[in-house]
Amino acid sequence: MPKIHIPTPLRQYSGKQAAVEVKADTVGAALSTLIQRHPDLRRHLYTDDGKLRAFVNVYLNDEDVRYLQKEATAVHEGDSISIVPSIAGGADIDGFPNLRIAELNCPCQMCCCPTCCCR
Repeated sequence: MPKIHIPTPLRQYSGKQAAVEVKADTVGAALSTLIQRHPDLRRHLYTDDGKLRAFVNVYLNDEDVRYLQKEATAVHEGDSISIVPSIAGGADIDGFPNLRIAELNCPCQMCCCPTCCCR
């Protein structure tokens, strides 16, 4: 049976399981079986109209299914399906208007002396 690997942030919705084995012929059927067993995952993986969310990436044996046959991609005994949510965030340089480029590139946390590269 294919095994679906659950990312850490979503394990609270899958009974704290890191992986779930499912009986399925396609990636879509495998994900449907996962959702049937753990309905709380639905809102994190799918939109209200039933489409896989844009920030949810699904891999079959390290291949992105978007470049295969998407959810119609066939799965076989022993296959590994990984759910990988995209991660975004951080701040751009505009959030630090008073820093000079030398300060941004400086490897030190705090200036070491007045002649340091940050001055």
